[in-house]
Amino acid sequence: MKMGDLVTVRLFACVLLAALLGTNVARADEDPALAHARKLLRSTILVDGHNDLPWAVRTAKTAPGDVVAYDLRKPTSGQTDLARLKLGGVGAQFWSVYIPGETGSGFARTQLEQIDIARRIVAQYPDRLQFATSVADIRAAHRAGRIASLLGMEGGHAIEDSLGVLRAYYDLGVRYMTLTHNVHTSWADSQAFPPEHGGLTPFGEQIVLEMNKLGMLVDLSHTADVTMDDALRVSQAPVIFSHSSARALCDVPRNVPDEILKRLKPNGGVVMVTFVAGFIDPAVAAVQLPAMAEINRRSAGKSLEEREKIEEEVLGKVQVPKVSIAKVADHIEHIRKVAGVEHVGLGGDFDGNSMWPDGLSDVSMYPNLFAELIRRGWSDGDLKLLAGENVLRAMERAEAVSRRLSK
Repeated sequence: MKMGDLVTVRLFACVLLAALLGTNVARADEDPALAHARKLLRSTILVDGHNDLPWAVRTAKTAPGDVVAYDLRKPTSGQTDLARLKLGGVGAQFWSVYIPGETGSGFARTQLEQIDIARRIVAQYPDRLQFATSVADIRAAHRAGRIASLLGMEGGHAIEDSLGVLRAYYDLGVRYMTLTHNVHTSWADSQAFPPEHGGLTPFGEQIVLEMNKLGMLVDLSHTADVTMDDALRVSQAPVIFSHSSARALCDVPRNVPDEILKRLKPNGGVVMVTFVAGFIDPAVAAVQLPAMAEINRRSAGKSLEEREKIEEEVLGKVQVPKVSIAKVADHIEHIRKVAGVEHVGLGGDFDGNSMWPDGLSDVSMYPNLFAELIRRGWSDGDLKLLAGENVLRAMERAEAVSRRLSK
């Protein structure tokens, strides 16, 4: 055999072996930082705090609510499918079982339907997804080569002022609850409107403590500053922000102010940085926030179907400035500076928005963000904390608090 033929055979064998093993072969021309990022994400658990896939399935135009028809083994119209999750190195995902609070009624039924959709999505792909309710479950799924799939409930309106309903959701697998979404509850203030209660009411404090007892993480994304303040005062377990960024860099109410960031260290909590362009770049916020205000104004009292049509109409007219992935890295670094590297994570909010930074527009692109941080000098140890170890530590502490309070 000629030397050239031997090289060709060896090269083909390497490529074939890589394909069989399902690994990526680093190309000679690949960015070293990106190759480093991909390798790192194969050795740690990347936990994302918020993905709205269940709502995308519910509202799919071709077959609404049909889990089988919304086939994740094929490319989807949204930002999430199995192939892209693998490319992104995702190891654990909190699937958001979001329901809108603007409708004003029927919350429990809609919430149960969303939990059902999410659990059926996980059951549909047993070789790729694995239902999880604890840190032990997450690590077991990772060892088995599957994506640990957890449920996060977005909006305390769904409990309809009932601790019994809250406990029932926990029994169905919900492991965090965002105290508010874009409406006030009778017991907590949202960031979407001026506060009515001054934060948490006494019943709101009781809900936080019941969540501590259950081992359900208290999520403060979407809450008013006064609600954040009260929750940090009351909670005996670490809190999270499942999809929020730094207000000092993009001054919108959805982001976390520095005075709250400084309180995460004693609490043990984690801010999971969102990638939504309007919460990352002030130039985008200046366009997006007025558009969302118009949508909310025109949608008042209308059905979900009517709201979706209004959203399409309004957002279709918006010209969004481009945002670089560096802006997201800036938010991560700001939170590291103010709160500490142990208190920052990732919560992309994919399938819940339509405006993304270049290079970070679907679940396949997490390595691009890690490559940006590698270029900035982040160590592998700190990157693993960011990827998921911080959130897993917060969950473990919440589980310990639950065991203590349950006695």
